[in-house]
Amino acid sequence: MPPLIAGYLRRAHAAVKPQLATAIPLSDFFAKASKRDRGLTPAERRKIVDQALVLLELNYAHLPLKRAIHAIEPVQRLKLLKFRLSEITTGESSSDIEFHEEMQEIFTSLRDFHTNYSLPAPFDEKVAFLPFLIEEYFDDRKTERRVLVTHVQPGFRHPTFKPGVDVLYWNGVPIERAIAINGETQAGSNPDARFAAGLSALTIRPMIGSLPPDEHWVVIGYRSLNGRDLEYKQPWLMFTPRREGQTGPDFGLKPGRKSGIDLQRAAINQVRKILFAPKAVAGEKKAGGRKKRIALHAGDIATSLPSVLRAHPVPTPQGSFGYIRIFTFEADKADEFVAEFIRLIELLPQDGLMIDVRGNGGGYIENGERLLQLFTPRQIEPETFEFINTALNLDICRAGAETEGLADWAESIRQSVLTGSTHSRGFALTSKELCNAIGQRYYGPALLIIDALCYSTTDMFAAGFQDHDIGDVVGVSGNTGAGGANVWDQADLLGLMRRQPGSPYKRLPKNAGMRVALLRSLRVGARAGTPLEELGVVPDERHYMTRTDVLDGNADLINRAAERLAKKPVRGLSVAIERNADRTFTVIANTRNVARVDLYVGDRPRESVDVARNAARFSNVPLPKGSVVRLEGFDRRHTLVAMLRRSM
Repeated sequence: MPPLIAGYLRRAHAAVKPQLATAIPLSDFFAKASKRDRGLTPAERRKIVDQALVLLELNYAHLPLKRAIHAIEPVQRLKLLKFRLSEITTGESSSDIEFHEEMQEIFTSLRDFHTNYSLPAPFDEKVAFLPFLIEEYFDDRKTERRVLVTHVQPGFRHPTFKPGVDVLYWNGVPIERAIAINGETQAGSNPDARFAAGLSALTIRPMIGSLPPDEHWVVIGYRSLNGRDLEYKQPWLMFTPRREGQTGPDFGLKPGRKSGIDLQRAAINQVRKILFAPKAVAGEKKAGGRKKRIALHAGDIATSLPSVLRAHPVPTPQGSFGYIRIFTFEADKADEFVAEFIRLIELLPQDGLMIDVRGNGGGYIENGERLLQLFTPRQIEPETFEFINTALNLDICRAGAETEGLADWAESIRQSVLTGSTHSRGFALTSKELCNAIGQRYYGPALLIIDALCYSTTDMFAAGFQDHDIGDVVGVSGNTGAGGANVWDQADLLGLMRRQPGSPYKRLPKNAGMRVALLRSLRVGARAGTPLEELGVVPDERHYMTRTDVLDGNADLINRAAERLAKKPVRGLSVAIERNADRTFTVIANTRNVARVDLYVGDRPRESVDVARNAARFSNVPLPKGSVVRLEGFDRRHTLVAMLRRSM
């Protein structure tokens, strides 16, 4: 181990030192791997290709779309690879890396982070990394993209290579071109997503979605803080993100079939936290399974989900607003996630809320769709999902009719024999009842901040925010990552179909992995029926990140969001319910910027009252035990602007 590397690994924070202790230079990893691992046999390679053919030809929901948009033939490429494998003798066999490279090229050609091939042992648990983080910003004219170092690993020391230096070259290649080249090896479906993924994976590469770097070290050309053009050589390191006692990588991921997530993005986010925010890792350990509330940063509201949510008020020239960051939707218990989110936003300023989902690769679809109701008085329509019509998908729906809730799709796929439809009918994965069970809880204007790394469930959340006209969408990129699907692991399909005669699914060798977009999602509202895949969400306004943003806590971005929020009306609706002597109740609605309030008991209208002195009073209201009171507030134009639900 070179002394410089050994030095900063020894100085690592105690919370992450056990994980980083496994780090070795990439050259050492390859030397050890070649001695102890014999690689894949020809039969194992053929099995991998056969399973990929099953997923892409018989399960993949987006295959017609991808063929049309990208002019690709992944199924034919797999068939050709299978033929070549059958013709090769043992002595002629190519290296494992060459095989993995071709497999990943085929999957990457789909431009779909949901549908991917992850490497088998000895790569499957590994992450290659460099001990610094680089991010992009734009010059004052918003015409020239630049890249600078924003973080170095705690304990890393260098006299001139430090946060704030501009990166100019990467192994002699101009940095923007180097990022674009790396982006072509990623699966982003649009140019913004490819560039963002190329930048993100330039310094952190989980083998769950990438090949190991070709080079064993990189030479970074940079401009120092005093204006000198210098170079720095840094070896790649490999490690296994794993807590003590774990047997697998610590990416914070758990299997879930009603999910939509970019696993590579989730892995990169977890490794970024280990490398550059070890105090956050320590804080999460402190919170642990006891759901203790902690604040990882000064000024934050303490939360029991510090790895998922971060909330704090932000002072701006336009006033004080609420800010909440959703790092991931990968929270196991949806009810707890939604309840904690509500608790946090109710503790924030009520004159406007910034919801920041940048870099969020997704998670459980229910978690995203259930949050939408909290910001609007309107009914939420969950997105619908469709299978591609194949005999195998019909078998899957029948096998998972009870355990996975797939019965609704079976009849539609069966009818496709007569109708010739490419896709099944669409049904929601999150029930409409769950999407509207709580109702509005925040009455100030809400604004959503997105980027090109938003993917899957986060794409769906952003689309729902826009489709229900909840508020403005501000993007630091021109588009989200455009991932519209419910993703299933090949192992999930193997398990579901294990007792079905003639199941084509086989266990993959040496912990190799594959995932497939099994159901595609469709938008609702004015864009009803539009696929989210490839198209994504286009923001209402583009904000070009500044140097101040990336080095000083998004200051310019927050001020721009505040300017938009300050122009929006702030509503208010709360209720006081008093019991009368005759066992009826008096319901008093306290309002802000509301002209009329309608009262419903259950689903039946009771009374409509004009607001006077910011209140509407309803007298002698019978409220049986277990009934639900619903108040709907309207402005002077008779537009529904606020809603409150209260159970008795």
